[in-house]
Amino acid sequence: MSVNQSLKPITWENKSGKIFIGGCDLEELAEKYGTPLYVIDEATLRGICRDYKEAFKEYKNVKMMYASKALCTSAIARILDEEGFGFDTVSQGEIYTVYKSGVDMQKVLFNGNNKSKNEIELALDLNVGRFSVDNFYEAELLNKIAEEKEVNVDILLRITPGIECHTHEYIQTGQIDSKFGFDLTQIDDIVSLIINKYKNLNLRGIHAHIGSQIFELKSFGDEVEILIKELSRINKKFGLNLDEMNIGGGLGVKYTENDTPPDVKDLAKVVAKAMHKYSDKIPTIYLEPGRSIISTSGVTLYTVGSSKEVNLDGKIKKYVAVDGGMADNPRPSMYQAQYAADLAAAKNVQTEKVTLAGRYCESGDILINEIELPHLECGDIICVYNTGAYNYSMASNYNRVEKPAMVLVNNSQSDMIINRESLDDLISHDCIPDRLRK
Repeated sequence: MSVNQSLKPITWENKSGKIFIGGCDLEELAEKYGTPLYVIDEATLRGICRDYKEAFKEYKNVKMMYASKALCTSAIARILDEEGFGFDTVSQGEIYTVYKSGVDMQKVLFNGNNKSKNEIELALDLNVGRFSVDNFYEAELLNKIAEEKEVNVDILLRITPGIECHTHEYIQTGQIDSKFGFDLTQIDDIVSLIINKYKNLNLRGIHAHIGSQIFELKSFGDEVEILIKELSRINKKFGLNLDEMNIGGGLGVKYTENDTPPDVKDLAKVVAKAMHKYSDKIPTIYLEPGRSIISTSGVTLYTVGSSKEVNLDGKIKKYVAVDGGMADNPRPSMYQAQYAADLAAAKNVQTEKVTLAGRYCESGDILINEIELPHLECGDIICVYNTGAYNYSMASNYNRVEKPAMVLVNNSQSDMIINRESLDDLISHDCIPDRLRK
């Protein structure tokens, strides 16, 4: 079983009713660092990286890249770099983070559908290895800036292969009706422009991404088939020798006991089978998993506060509020994402069904609807699982609340990797015009 198939971090232990992750007592972490608190288990993170490398070890033309948008911090970048991963980035902030972390920038891809002039210039100045060109406007702008800087840029073309995978519509990206990439009818036009006009762009291959939280492996096989055939067609028509193919990421993870994500080894088999079936010469294949790399390693700790009961036609529903919610995890309110949770220190009492509510001023701020937990009291610590991906990276200061801290745990040691924001941090960029000052 690969790590992405686990609901909990691989170091999870229950010792006399108290939960430990990375050898650390969760209640003690909450007391030391405060809550809400993001916790990343280093062993779990390294474990899934090694699952991917082991699964694809027979295929020498496969290169691993981490989709930084899932969670991008300096410490996480260091770990992924040590594990031999490159980085798929989508902003100058992500590029700058991995650069300052000491990453070889030739292992970095700059992706995104509306890269700004400043972002392109920074990426070129920092010697980013690849650009994934998303549209005609970007190709023209990138070539112009590269020409001004007297550099040549290695690029992939982002295409939409027309695959609609079974996942939430907000995280589908491979279908024709998408804001991302060139559709298949536009490829010849952009290739012609690159060959005949954009002399500072070196076309190396094509790139696609079909979505996220995918459980159906056939979608990846279909994608590989389309990309290999398209790569072959382009090479034959234009006399090129393109030899790079980025198939994106998207493998699912286990958020609840009902989720059954595929094993990474099975993904490797599907990709390899499609590669060998549709091509005699196997191109360099890039994978860029994000969620499946970081999600399982993360949990979030909350402190229980108020509670209330409502009578719904004779049925009692109990709300229990915690000190976080939609600002540190917007996924449940954005697209009805579901999570599992435990009490950090179990009690010897009967369980009850409760709805875990957030502390923000929105009725939709519900973390988990109707979960069975031991009777909760003010001050109890709740551990929500599988929060490594898209929780901190999508966090906000809604209601002018400070963003949580993040700690890394390993071998009974905990280290801060993101400091908790202070009230002064919240107002550090505020400005009051002189005419408004007293």
